[in-house]
Amino acid sequence: MAMPPDPETDAVRLREAMADVLARDGGLVDPAWRTAVAAVPRHRFVPGFYLPADERDEQELTLWEPVTAELDYGRWLAAAYSDTTLITQFDGAEPDWKAPVVRRGGAPTSSSTLPSLVVRMWAEAEVTEGHTVLEIGTGTGYSTALACERLDSGDVTSIEVDPRRLESAADALYGCGYNPTLAVADGLYGYWPEARFDRIVAACSFRAVPPALLSQTRPGGKILLTLSGWLYGYARVLLTVAGDGTAEGALLPGTVSFMAARTHAAPSFGNPAHWSAGLPDKPRTARHGPERLMAATEEAFHLRFLAQCAVSGAQLVKVDEVVHLVDVVSGSAATLTPGDGVWDVREGGPVKLWERVEGVLDAFDGAGRPGPEPFTLHVWGGGQFLRHPNMPGLSLLS
Repeated sequence: MAMPPDPETDAVRLREAMADVLARDGGLVDPAWRTAVAAVPRHRFVPGFYLPADERDEQELTLWEPVTAELDYGRWLAAAYSDTTLITQFDGAEPDWKAPVVRRGGAPTSSSTLPSLVVRMWAEAEVTEGHTVLEIGTGTGYSTALACERLDSGDVTSIEVDPRRLESAADALYGCGYNPTLAVADGLYGYWPEARFDRIVAACSFRAVPPALLSQTRPGGKILLTLSGWLYGYARVLLTVAGDGTAEGALLPGTVSFMAARTHAAPSFGNPAHWSAGLPDKPRTARHGPERLMAATEEAFHLRFLAQCAVSGAQLVKVDEVVHLVDVVSGSAATLTPGDGVWDVREGGPVKLWERVEGVLDAFDGAGRPGPEPFTLHVWGGGQFLRHPNMPGLSLLS
């Protein structure tokens, strides 16, 4: 008689295999993190998740198939121990994993981040024994468990803005024997009751560095977070906090993106046609086309981040062949329409949006098109500025 599947037994081999793969690919330089990956049962933190189907629906929306042990044990366990991000929630709605349904489109709002990135972040933040850490964005709790395994549960604080997510994560963490400090809280404000911290690591992105995080970090402590914006440009930065409460740090290489902190998510701006209707009739020829920001390249990914520093309130959308920029903060708008090998620009409102973007692109080209590494972020009470030796400074949230 066939024995029923036993994930606790089956997962041991898969955990070791995943740890070996991450170590071989260079993601586990510190053997203590390899030990943590091999010890933490990831499947306990993802009882259900969604994977994209091979085909889209009739409206070209992604079909997301639910995966649970009951639906397909082998697929569920294999995915849990793959180096893959597993989507666990869309649009803030908690799924019923006892009766899950296929999702059509939607915006992911919670996930279990791919293990290689989770460990990479803890390692890049230079987390080691004796450190007290604040994790922003508990999510499923898997990353929290790795930190508890590497450190001591009493040195780990993790906060999550979604109470249902935190409840599920807490059940999994406590069930595995980990006892970190958990709280429902907005990462924008850190967590004062447990401050100060040696390390703060954010598993969501912010438009700018939240001032509370600097105040809650010990002098010499480090903050690792992802900066993002409404043009969906991202940059990771590792800041070192000084005794006077200022901070400085370099941008890190790599094209990593995280879901935005919910209070920093882009607002709806309505119908692009309404915004373009009031623009001047006479266009000018663009010096740079929008494809420089929209291409599927690492440089475009980096350029979107630089550009949004200059137009922090702008959002970009393409309708047919026309590219629209809309700024709900200043009430400005711009359109770019393809012509005979050129782009025609119309701009209106107090901010000439595309003109500002072109200024960034001109400076970027003049500096030799540098990658993220030469840029440093300086944070103090008077502002947050991104600097490069051969480019004018850019202010976050200008």
